[in-house]
Amino acid sequence: MSALSDLAALERPDSFVARHIGPDETQIAAMLKVVGAPSLDGLIAETIPESIRTNAVLALPAAEDEAAVLARLRGLASRNVVKKSLIGLGYHGTVIPPVIQRNVLENPGWYTAYTPYQAEISQGRLEAILNFQTMIASLAGMEIANASLLDEATAAAEGVAMAFAMHKAGSKVIAIAKDVHPQTRAVIATRAWPHSWKIVDVVPGDIAGIEAVKPFALVLNYPGSTGAVRDLTAEIAAVKSAGGMAVTCADLLSLTLLTPPGEMGADIVVGSAQRFGVPMGFGGPHAGFFATKNAFKRSMPGRLVGVSVDAAGRPAMRLALQTREQHIRREKATSNICTAQVLLAVMAGFYAVWHGPEGLKAIARRVNLQARLLAELVRKAGFSLRHDTFFDMLAIEAGAKADALMQAAEAAGFNLRRIDETGIGIALDETVTRSELETLAELFDGKLAEAQLSIPKAFERQSEFCMEEVFRAHHSEHLMLRYLKRLEDKDVALNRSMIPLGSCTMKLNAAVEMAAVTWPEFADIHPFAPKHQTQGFKLLIDELAALLCEVTGFAAVSLQPNSGAQGEYAGLLTIRAFHEARGEGMRNICLIPASAHGTNPASAAMAGYKVVVVACDKLGNVDVADLHKKIEEHGERLAALMITYPSTHGVYETAIRDICQAVHAAGGQVYMDGANMNAQVGLTSPANIGADVCHLNLHKTFCIPHGGGGPGVGPIGVAAHLASHLPTHPLRPDAGPATGFGAVSAAPFGSALILPIPYAYIRLMGPEGITRATKAAILNANYISKRLEAAYPILYRGERGRVAHECIVDCRGFAANAGVQVEDIAKRLADYGFHAPTMSWPVAGTLMIEPTESEDKGELDRFCDAMLSIAGEIALIASGTWSKDDNPLKNAPHIAAEVMAEEWTHAYSRQVAAFPLSYVAAQKYWPPVKRVDNVYGDRNLVCSCAPLDAYLEDVA
Repeated sequence: MSALSDLAALERPDSFVARHIGPDETQIAAMLKVVGAPSLDGLIAETIPESIRTNAVLALPAAEDEAAVLARLRGLASRNVVKKSLIGLGYHGTVIPPVIQRNVLENPGWYTAYTPYQAEISQGRLEAILNFQTMIASLAGMEIANASLLDEATAAAEGVAMAFAMHKAGSKVIAIAKDVHPQTRAVIATRAWPHSWKIVDVVPGDIAGIEAVKPFALVLNYPGSTGAVRDLTAEIAAVKSAGGMAVTCADLLSLTLLTPPGEMGADIVVGSAQRFGVPMGFGGPHAGFFATKNAFKRSMPGRLVGVSVDAAGRPAMRLALQTREQHIRREKATSNICTAQVLLAVMAGFYAVWHGPEGLKAIARRVNLQARLLAELVRKAGFSLRHDTFFDMLAIEAGAKADALMQAAEAAGFNLRRIDETGIGIALDETVTRSELETLAELFDGKLAEAQLSIPKAFERQSEFCMEEVFRAHHSEHLMLRYLKRLEDKDVALNRSMIPLGSCTMKLNAAVEMAAVTWPEFADIHPFAPKHQTQGFKLLIDELAALLCEVTGFAAVSLQPNSGAQGEYAGLLTIRAFHEARGEGMRNICLIPASAHGTNPASAAMAGYKVVVVACDKLGNVDVADLHKKIEEHGERLAALMITYPSTHGVYETAIRDICQAVHAAGGQVYMDGANMNAQVGLTSPANIGADVCHLNLHKTFCIPHGGGGPGVGPIGVAAHLASHLPTHPLRPDAGPATGFGAVSAAPFGSALILPIPYAYIRLMGPEGITRATKAAILNANYISKRLEAAYPILYRGERGRVAHECIVDCRGFAANAGVQVEDIAKRLADYGFHAPTMSWPVAGTLMIEPTESEDKGELDRFCDAMLSIAGEIALIASGTWSKDDNPLKNAPHIAAEVMAEEWTHAYSRQVAAFPLSYVAAQKYWPPVKRVDNVYGDRNLVCSCAPLDAYLEDVA
């Protein structure tokens, strides 16, 4: 062998594959022996139906090592031009406090956590979200706020939908003020289309116009899109007198100085928390916010964190009022929101903690003063302002000089907003330095000197905000650093142990994949920056779309949807547009299996479809006979079938192609939920199976971290006949086809900042690596099912006895002989250092386990050992050794204070409680609270911060 051959062998461009996939060759051989398969390929042959297998290697670029992929990303980033973007439109430059960037945004303890369903092991981020909710409600002048939504435009659309659901007068009219951001109006228009809601644009302040159309919702911007500040009280009163509700889109920073909308009578206040320390990132991800009145809390979309007590009576937080979450209501839902933008909401909340109310006001005053100084100079230069009352944005009437000013500004390093043919907007922000302000002044041949007031006394905020102790106690870096660390240590994330949540794919989020997220060439790009400045992003987006087309087998992909549920909604609207274009708008029936995730029927309802449920057989598969019956029954009205593959029961259904063909024969389209795509990549594909559209969860299969409950990205892939109906955007025509149905997200390309993550993952893995990952995920799931089957019945298997990438273990039998519920097992796992699998879904009383390919045999064995140990504990309860009321499961989780207390009254030992297996002591995780009382928390709802002793007093 030559030296060059030796060098080639040592270079190993596919070296990352072994970093991503947990089991090595030795472990794989041992696991195959346990599951009784001759080889990895032999296992796959026994698992995936031959009829849908694709044996061809994916036509993806060859794997590259970490340095090469980073260099490739650097090359793309270099093609973006970073200017100081003063465009506004809801996106602003912001300073990420380094203590937050380093310890939250770049910290896997925060970004690899899951949605805090298991409250006892999620107290840190629950507190952080509670900070966010408190901040939002306080600044907005409202009584309650949720845990965040996807973006400002989506939040506004959710507000409109909530208003319609609560409306009693029969109106189908939405009044939108003409100074609402255009992207917000576009997303609302998309939401209105399937329900035949009519949009009427009204002149700001036109009370008679509002009263004349009698809307069920009035949408306002505060300040207006071009910067005008006005009193909204009369407009809000007008819509209320007509029986409607007022939805106000507010700028968060301005609310530190301006009278909040809640004090003007607003029913709902929405917006974006982006300018609170979250980079623009070409449009996202950002935390949309939603605040309303306590009276409307059960109608509010999204997640809500509340304070309750644990089993010892101590304050503890959890997700409150979960039964009001819209996706749980299935086809009766008015929203499909099942997630939030937790990581971004946490950052925004910490931004307020770091600065405190006085610091926030100082930032706002400085921004406003910059705008006022520039305004005075502009006036003296002979230009007029369209609004003399403003917070941070100047709307300049530039006349014939508009083109020249825009060009001069760009040459000087600034992007301004072209409002219309003669109007220019300049939105100041906290990143603008004195030197940059002086450069702006030079565009108007002047120097900064004087400034007139731009906020009349009557509009100034009089009420205090963010008065809670948390916003006043952490203003030195040591204090803030330690506060962040205390919260992080309360939680279980992937940097601590495996999170085996079924249908959630909690795989490795590699550091190299995350690296580009904070590069200025990606992070500091405005979503509406000129196209010639964003060529790097566009290349990245186009290349990623092409890679995803190859993986799915589809002809086109839209990356605009910024969550999986948003992808469902966009996919169904694409189908709706297709039918309408063919003159078949009467097709309004959507078939959905009974086992489907709740977002499926909720998304179908949002898309204007009537949901018809298809039964499942005893093996968990779609009941094909019932499917044919429903197809025959609804005939020409059939629009679509929504189906998950592999099924939500963790099985590859053998009849899937026949199912798709039956729907197509009746003129319907097949929508595939991509939640389980991690079991398809490289082995089959949605297009090969017969789907017409499929959304992908890039935060599952393609390694974007879950962030504690967001962000996510839910792009949709479609077959060629649907490509012309994909989402579009009014401010970026190249975001979709000219014939598309409209926008589903505020930004043209959704959460573009995190798209380098899946791009890097695919380039690092290559075609062989990404396929091997799928095989390893299937092996890991079958290994767990084999190890656990003697103690926990495996509820569903394929025809040859195999599971897919996840398995469901049946815990229902323990209730009769030991009084143990599935929740007891879930809470007991915390004592072993593990997050529980998905509990009671899709079958009540079960646990759904998905290990992913990233966990090695050692971690799988620790988890299985924990589950088997718990089964042994259940046996001791059943035998009478331990009481059914006083045992390690009923008392779980056990906290340090309890275990170390002088008094110990239980029949089992302290060691059994806290150190049930030998490995636990070496890496002990102490849950910070005992089991949380959900009923108490919902009956005594508190969804904002207060000193802990205040909660204790309430309990007493």
